[in-house]
Amino acid sequence: MTPAALLRADAAALLAAYQTDDPVEAGYLDRMRALCAVPANPFSRAHEVPGHFTASAFVLSPDEAQLLLIRHRKLRRWLQPGGHFEASDGSVDEATRREITEETGIEALVELGPGLFDVDIHKIPAHGSEPGHDHLDLRMAYRAQSWTLADTDEVDDVRWVALAEVANMETDASVLRAVARLLAR
Repeated sequence: MTPAALLRADAAALLAAYQTDDPVEAGYLDRMRALCAVPANPFSRAHEVPGHFTASAFVLSPDEAQLLLIRHRKLRRWLQPGGHFEASDGSVDEATRREITEETGIEALVELGPGLFDVDIHKIPAHGSEPGHDHLDLRMAYRAQSWTLADTDEVDDVRWVALAEVANMETDASVLRAVARLLAR
């Protein structure tokens, strides 16, 4: 199988297994399952209508008391690490781990549980020649095995933030929803 076929099969299996009681998230899940079945490549950044899949992760510190956040360059908010799929990505886990390393330098990660941790769909405003579109975000959760962060060219800033302090950051509702889940674990 090609990486694209492996990725589609992995995402479809993750979406089929994911369950939620949240009606908003259930709507996201329906849209994601439908997009995963289209003949075109919904993991390609060029798939703009209605949007394309992205991969991100909520990463807890080694002691599980802090969350890893990046200052997103375009959106100018504190968010979880993540981004676009690449043609070589064969799974959602592979893509999220690559994005975490590229944006924060963290490499050693332990999954907090099997499968998806969260799903979200958010609008991305037009930027330059790129039209506005939706990101259908497949989200995993991990615990880092190291506190050491690296400065990268990918983001404006990266830091550990106490879970109770994330609400004081300039972030969005989906991050706060994930923090509530992490606190309830």
